[in-house]
Amino acid sequence: MDGHGAPRIERKDGVATITMTRPARRNALSREHLGQLLAAVTEVGQSDALGIVLAAEGPVFSAGHDFADVAGASLPEVRSLLRLCTELMQTLQDVPQVVLARVHALATAAGCQLVASCDLAVAAESAGFAAPGGKGGWFCHTPMVAIARNVGRKRAMELALTGDVIDAATALDWGLVNRVVPDDQLDAAVADLMGRATRGSRASKAWGKQTMYAQLDRPERDAYTTAIEVMAAASQLPGAVEGMSAFLEKRRPVWPD
Repeated sequence: MDGHGAPRIERKDGVATITMTRPARRNALSREHLGQLLAAVTEVGQSDALGIVLAAEGPVFSAGHDFADVAGASLPEVRSLLRLCTELMQTLQDVPQVVLARVHALATAAGCQLVASCDLAVAAESAGFAAPGGKGGWFCHTPMVAIARNVGRKRAMELALTGDVIDAATALDWGLVNRVVPDDQLDAAVADLMGRATRGSRASKAWGKQTMYAQLDRPERDAYTTAIEVMAAASQLPGAVEGMSAFLEKRRPVWPD
């Protein structure tokens, strides 16, 4: 691999896997690569895929921003780079599909932000996570937006201020990932969690994902206001009608979507 390939998209059983294929560059999130990832996620997001697995090749999941893009760049150039990165992170949450990070190795800075921005994450025991800017000269401001919303304030501060790598078991304990498994069981664990997370009505789940992100960072009273309106409206969806009818009639549901 030449280290500059576009992400690979493979589809199997309704799940699209988007794989970063720049191992020689540690899957760094250069402007080019961010644009390619955004295009790939958008493309799959508009398809009838049930779920998206975000994966990577090589010894590192992703090393985050490519300093070659930043060193010597002007303020407007760096701002636009960070806005592009943020657009990718938000698109992972905006697409209707379940998005699951398959983390086989080290994920640092914006690479860790990628993991934190996915709906779900499964890590191999050999994976590690860090926001290394805290021990350098360029603090991980934007990565910490997503990371802090996964792990809470004190743990986020420890990650951000020390810049140290936490292992997969710690990431699990802190809430950054859902599962940690032996390296040779990673694909099986990804398939298992994705399978369980994609069953049921697709339309109901897509609306549910969107609403979860809309209410998570709001005060509880505001969150309930949002959730009540959406849940009431969602009761009229064909999937909701079928699910309740099947339960009451003691039969298996036949999902219309």
